[in-house]
Amino acid sequence: MFAIIDIETCGGKFELKKGAITDICILIHDGLQVVDKFSTLVNPQCHISTFYTRLSGITNEMVEDAPTFAMIAKKVLEMTEGHIFVAHNVGFDYGFVKAEFASLGYKYKRETLCTVRLARKILPKRISYSLGHLCASLGIEIEGRHRAEGDVVATAKLFDLLLSLKATHPQYKNVGIQEIMTRRIDKIKEYILKKLPEKCGVYYFRNKDGEIIYIGKSVNMYNRAMSHFNTHEQKGKKMLNELYNVDFVLTGSELIALLHESEEIKTHKPKYNRMRKSDIFTHSINTWKDKQGIINFKIVPYDEAENPLLSFTTYLTARERLEAWIEEHELCMRYCSLVSEEAVCFNHQIKKCKGICAGDEEIDLYNERTIKILTEYSFKNENFVIIDKGRRVDEKSIILIEDRKYAGHGYIDQTTQANSLEEIRDIVKCKNYYPDMNDLIRGWLKNKNATKIVF
Repeated sequence: MFAIIDIETCGGKFELKKGAITDICILIHDGLQVVDKFSTLVNPQCHISTFYTRLSGITNEMVEDAPTFAMIAKKVLEMTEGHIFVAHNVGFDYGFVKAEFASLGYKYKRETLCTVRLARKILPKRISYSLGHLCASLGIEIEGRHRAEGDVVATAKLFDLLLSLKATHPQYKNVGIQEIMTRRIDKIKEYILKKLPEKCGVYYFRNKDGEIIYIGKSVNMYNRAMSHFNTHEQKGKKMLNELYNVDFVLTGSELIALLHESEEIKTHKPKYNRMRKSDIFTHSINTWKDKQGIINFKIVPYDEAENPLLSFTTYLTARERLEAWIEEHELCMRYCSLVSEEAVCFNHQIKKCKGICAGDEEIDLYNERTIKILTEYSFKNENFVIIDKGRRVDEKSIILIEDRKYAGHGYIDQTTQANSLEEIRDIVKCKNYYPDMNDLIRGWLKNKNATKIVF
């Protein structure tokens, strides 16, 4: 925990009856956010000169009825107990607070951290490291310059920014800063894990500005979040240094979690997600049976596919998949549209094609191998519903596949019966269709004994 402090005084150094605190503000920061604040004018019990009135705007009349430091000393002591004393040019603020306590016969001691020194290490070669110049260069607005509350709020924003920038400068090995960063991550971990349940759903990691930086899914969101904090990957550590908050959506169904995560990643494109960010599909592998009864494959533009088996975000990935099928299933390059319609393919010459293109293989035998691909990458039924777990014990989920495409999902209670496609449509919330969602459903069905209703 940090106590970020700023003071205003009526003197350049503490001298009883000549220089004392006239304004103080303390922000308690838990590593994530400001959780407490104390702010007050202070009667210095001495005259405030015109110079310091012009600097801070604090007049003798303003502090006349304000509490003395002795009256607020207990509050200051309690608020800063066990916390790191943070200030911009900490020697000044800490020195005055120590001196005020000393004048009351008390020895005040706290661990300190100076944001000027921190800024010099993380942001070298700046023209000035004064609070005003530094904040202006970083786009931090100061409301109420040379008043304790205005300056301390700006210092807190600067402190957050410096800690964030520290994560991108691993060359700085200052142990004190590493300890601060570790404390912050530990506090975030505690906060995130308290919010996430041990249930199935999709979670959203957010930064300080509320922006989604990562979307994940799990049958146990608590355990999955725990694994993020145990990462040794540099990218994962960077994400943790930006992490500030978490939201989540319960799905009950693991399949719905997969589908919802995929759509949300495409919608928000979080910076730390690697997979499923593309929402534009450019090519498909089309399939058809020709006049001879031979099953053909061909890479075509996505919008031109009449019977697409799989769709891809680039031509290259489509070509790689098709070539893998040719290699694995000994397909003919002619009937994969990679050579002319009359040619005997090169693979036949090197004995990797069984010769359908040369009339050396029966059509039925060739089609047996292509049907294996069709079976693996297409739905057997045109319209069907998958019944899965709900978000509660008295609920079940439904996932609708219509015209062999994922159409959406919804929830009904255990006693509700939906006996027709029309009734299912009324329950289901329609979703944007992306071809890779069919891949998710097919992959999930391979490993699950799911209840299916065919229409």
